[in-house]
Amino acid sequence: MKKTILVTACLFGMLAVVFGAFGAHGLKKLVDAQAVETFETGVRYQIYHAFFLFALGLLPEGFMKSKKTAFICTVIGIILFSFSIYLLSLNALVEFDFAVIGIVTPIGGLFLIAAWALTGYGILKSKMIK
Repeated sequence: MKKTILVTACLFGMLAVVFGAFGAHGLKKLVDAQAVETFETGVRYQIYHAFFLFALGLLPEGFMKSKKTAFICTVIGIILFSFSIYLLSLNALVEFDFAVIGIVTPIGGLFLIAAWALTGYGILKSKMIK
């Protein structure tokens, strides 16, 4: 599980850098400033949670029972939250109206909150920390 979490952290971190570079350089020529700012919010939350996954992955085995669940919540949260924001900010470039998927953004946020809560609870209940 540790390797899976750390590799996933690397993947999301790498993608955040790629998307961030695209947002900073290529996107400004395609959409308005508000859309770029929205896109950057998705990148920011994605990189925050890539770091979160690194920290989660580096916790010792047996540290907390909810590690796998926190990992799954984080992955779902990143995909629903950040990736829906990316699509919403690119709305002006396509015929499809991505506003119809806007409801998944707050659901993704709830998954991210759940991951933090599970991790906090796991730390609180851990017998490895006195």
